Amino acid sequence: MPPVTMYSTQVCPYCVMAEKLLNKKGVANLEKILIDRDPSQREVMMTRTGRRTVPQIYIGDTHVGGYDDLVALDRAGKLDPLLA
Repeated sequence: MPPVTMYSTQVCPYCVMAEKLLNKKGVANLEKILIDRDPSQREVMMTRTGRRTVPQIYIGDTHVGGYDDLVALDRAGKLDPLLA
């Protein structure tokens, strides 16, 4: 399984839902980067993704996007192959 990285905050409900979905899919080692604890990481996230909102999720080197994008991938049957 490729590494999964999620830019997040401590109070983001969409981040919690994304983490629950990823855990349900068998992701055990989710790297969470908390941009509210380390504000310099917000700039890194925005440069890397071109987006300002959390969550921002990477599976391996693939930028999945946010929670809605993650759910859409799952519904389209494309999330499991990315995680394989």
